[in-house]
Amino acid sequence: MARSVVLQGTDRCPRCELPPRWCICSAQRAEPCPVRVDVLQHVLEAHRPSSTGNLIPRVVAGARVFPYRRERPLVRAEFSRPDIDELWILHPHGEEPPAAPPPADRIQVLLLDASWAQAGGMLAQVQDWGRRVRLPMAGTSRYALRAQNGSDRFSSFEALLFLLEALGHAAAAAPLRLQFELHVYAGLCSRGRKAEAEAYLADSPVADAFPELLAEFARKRPNPGAKREPRGAGPA
Repeated sequence: MARSVVLQGTDRCPRCELPPRWCICSAQRAEPCPVRVDVLQHVLEAHRPSSTGNLIPRVVAGARVFPYRRERPLVRAEFSRPDIDELWILHPHGEEPPAAPPPADRIQVLLLDASWAQAGGMLAQVQDWGRRVRLPMAGTSRYALRAQNGSDRFSSFEALLFLLEALGHAAAAAPLRLQFELHVYAGLCSRGRKAEAEAYLADSPVADAFPELLAEFARKRPNPGAKREPRGAGPA
């Protein structure tokens, strides 16, 4: 069974939520993003190291996170942004993006960060705020930290990447994809899933993009729990 750094009370970095051994903060950068990004995050996701909702504001410039609690009604005005033509709520049950969308910098994107069951209730509260958009997603999710129920299920971060590519901004998506895959790789390492982490890395550009950080990951550390022989002790 995979180890949980949350349940086991492991010391964690206050920013990336990973154990210090696997901290990725030195490699994280706030990358520019053509669209305005907001995350509606279920309260149960707030302190999960695997959450891509926590990753987004660290690596997407200008992104915001709003907490969701079922007992607290959402206020539309709190989510407002100036100079926005449309709010798009990304969800598999939406409509296809318009053939002639507004300029990317005039689109506000709302991502739902929750389990699929939780996202249904969240969507019910915000679906009248704007356009519910379904993206052309294909392939297999690279979000190896959680099992996806179905081949068409992707993480919130991957939905943002698909959106940027659909809008013709593949160049903006590329550095964000690197940050996402580094997050996944470090998460696998922190759970002791070494074989999966190595297999993931073999199919990822992360090793070439962050060689110094991965070299630090590979550096052997002393085991603080190992017993030391008393000085002068040795074979008789």
